[in-house]
This record gives sequence, structure tokens and C-alpha cells, in this order.
Amino acid sequence: MPRLPDPDFSRWSHPHGTSLLGGWFPVSVEILTIVILVIAIGWRTRRWRLVWVPVSATIGVIAAVAARTYMNSEGLASDPAPFELWVWTAVCAGSVAVAVLGFRHAHWWRRGLSLIAIPLTLLCALLVLNEWVGYYPSVQKAWGDLTAGPLPDQVDAKDLPGLRNTHPDTGKLVPIDAPDGGSGFRHRREYIYLPPAWFTGTVAPTLPAVMMVAGEFSNPTNWIRTGNAIPAIDNYAKAHGGQAPVFVFVDSSGSFNNDTECVNGPRGNAADHLTKDVRPYVVSQFRTSSDPANWGVVGWSMGGTCAIDLAVTHPELFTTFEDIGGDRGPNSGTKEQTINRLYGGNAASWDAYDPRTVMARHGPYSGVAGYFDDSQEPPDDKTKDLPDRRQDRIAPLGFGGNDDNNQFREKGALPDLCAAAVAVNIGCSLRVYTGYHTWQFAARAFSDAMPWIAQRLHTPTTS
Repeated sequence: MPRLPDPDFSRWSHPHGTSLLGGWFPVSVEILTIVILVIAIGWRTRRWRLVWVPVSATIGVIAAVAARTYMNSEGLASDPAPFELWVWTAVCAGSVAVAVLGFRHAHWWRRGLSLIAIPLTLLCALLVLNEWVGYYPSVQKAWGDLTAGPLPDQVDAKDLPGLRNTHPDTGKLVPIDAPDGGSGFRHRREYIYLPPAWFTGTVAPTLPAVMMVAGEFSNPTNWIRTGNAIPAIDNYAKAHGGQAPVFVFVDSSGSFNNDTECVNGPRGNAADHLTKDVRPYVVSQFRTSSDPANWGVVGWSMGGTCAIDLAVTHPELFTTFEDIGGDRGPNSGTKEQTINRLYGGNAASWDAYDPRTVMARHGPYSGVAGYFDDSQEPPDDKTKDLPDRRQDRIAPLGFGGNDDNNQFREKGALPDLCAAAVAVNIGCSLRVYTGYHTWQFAARAFSDAMPWIAQRLHTPTTS
């Protein structure tokens, strides 16, 4: 079980544009919001100060506690949320109460400020949420995603014949609508990356393929917009005469808040969608190889769990995987909660998708290998023991962290999975990054592993 050297993650991933993860913008928004909210509340009457302001504050606290309780009870996040998120959640709910309870007797300008404070406090909560997970590194990235701006080098499928027998400088990204007949899984539009080499010749060459799976609360464009995957693949292709695998950016959840963990269950037959819908469609429509030796899976966080799970449960389909910050296995809380939420109470299904159980039952594998990427907080991080565990805002990185208390999510999950894999003849490499459980970590890890992935999948080389 080789352990690769720890790379310096802290100096990587500086966003282009106005940073949402640090610097002046988040601080300015928070200061502006506080000023507007204070003016909106005002001094007013004695009854307002002694009755309605405390009532509004109480409503805010109750809303924050309820939100936190709901998130914890439903297992909606793999990591503990920063304390500041709940503070701004309380402030947002309290601002709604201030606007409603004080609207009738307030001056018109104070009414206006009360209404303006609501979206501003919500924005502050979202900014903290974004800083936690590193979802959008810059204002420009967020705007492009929220307005459904064009993806890098995107073309329509109808344009592909006109590009045949050419050699573009970069690969092309194509929206696809894979069928759902094999799974019945309702999914959003997915995307496929075709490297420059795919366009050479009169007929598309037979290339290897990689399935890209994002984390919880995701959509199929996350690896593209936030995970910086396209530049990483393009850079590899440019250094190898246009040769690279085909990459498929899949939808494993069907909606933003539907955490399927890539299993079949009450939340949808996500596993069947990826194995019975997407993979055959890509092979038939884009002439990729169907050989499992030429297919891999890459995922971050929940997607990392999906990556190892798909490989060990379907070695006849995938023989290469990269698990970036995944858990010990599919989970939605405790084991009992997971069985109820993901499998409708069917304990046998839990066994069927738990990677360690699957590997132990399968016995020795042949030709399967995995690359595990884990993150560790910087040892000199003075803020890691604070309630919100946040980084210095100067750093353009998210500050997500792993919960040590859950049997699936505790630190050491990936080394344990790696050891279990080695025990059944699955090749394993483990790399530990100094950083946090964020999209920046995922992007760096994928970029570093790109040459290994291409080599493992027998990507053609140029003479």
C-alpha cells in the first residue's frame, strides 16, 4: 500500500476573478448587511425594543436550531457545518420576523431597508456555506453556473459530424441525454468530453472512458465548473498529441438535494442508471471501448464513495477508480439510519453496497486498482479548534472538514479501505493532501492523478 509524498496544497487553486472564498467581497457583504439590518431594526418604541425585537431574535434562534437539527437527523452533509452558518441562518430568519412584525408601524424607508435585509442576510448565509465547501471560488464562476452560462468548449451533438476528420486544439464538451430504460432513474442533462484525438480520421477511434461523479448537493456540471476538470484533461491531451480518455460527467442524484450515494433504493436506482444506462449509451453512441480494462470512475466526497463502490461491485465494468475524500461506504447517518433512508429498511442491500463487505465476499480481484486521495488539516492551523473551524479569509480555499464521530466519515476511512483493497488483490495508492475537504482539494487531486488514470486505462500514445 504505497503512500505518496504529501503535496503542498495550500499554495494551489487561486480563483480567477473576485474571490468568494476570502478577501474583501464576503467581508464587505457582511458589513453592509449588518449596517442595513441595524438601521432597519432601529430604536423605535419601547414596546418594539422590549417585546418585538426579542421575539424576532427568538424566532431566528429557533429557526437555526431547527435547520441544524434537520440537517443532522437527515444526514444531509458529510461534514460538520461551521458555527457561523447557523448564526447567519438565525439572523436571516430574524430579519424576516423584523420585517413582518415591524412593517405596519415603520416609516416607508425603514420598511424598504427591512425588505432589503432579508436577501442580504440570506446571501451572507450562502457565502458562509460556499466558504465551507469551496463550491464557487469566484463571483464569475458562481454567476456562470447560476445563469447557466456556456461551459468550456461546449458544442451540440449535431455539430460533431462537421468536426470529423479535424484535430482541434482542445477537446469538446457535448450535452447528452442518456436513456433511463434500464433504471427508471429520472436524471438531469449529462455531459461528455471528447478529446482532440476523437475527431481525427473519418471514424471515431476506440478510446477508454472515465465516469466522473460529484458530491452531495451537486449537478453534472460541478466537475466542469468547480472541479476544474476540463483544463486538467486538456493539458494532458496537449502533452500527448491530443490523446486522452473520454470523460462522462454523470448525474448520480437526479436533483440537487437527493443524496442517492449511487445505490439503488427509495431515492432512485442511481447505480443502475450509471451501469445500465450511461455506460452502454456512451459505448454505442461515441464508440468508446467496452472493455472493463478501459473504463474508470472518479469521484469526490460522496462521489468518491461511488467510485470505489462501482468498481468493487462491478469489476466486469470498471477496473480503475479514484476515490477523492470518500467515506467508508454509502451512508446517510448511522448504519440504522442509512439502511432505512437509502435502502428502505433492507439490511441485505446495505451489505450489497458496503465496499468492505463486498470486497471480502468477492475475494481476490484481478486487474482492479484504485487511487485514494485524503485531506488533513494543516498542523499549524490555529483555527481548527474554534467552533466554526474556519480558515483565514485571505486564503482562497474552502474550509470544510471531516466529522470524526461517525463510523463512516471518521478520519482514517480511506487508509482502511486501501488496506481492505490490498487484502483482495486490488492495487492501491494513497496520497494525503494538506488542506480541507473542499472542491479545491478535489480539483488538485484529480489533476495530479490524471496521468495515472490515463496510463491505467491504456490510453493510446502518439509516436
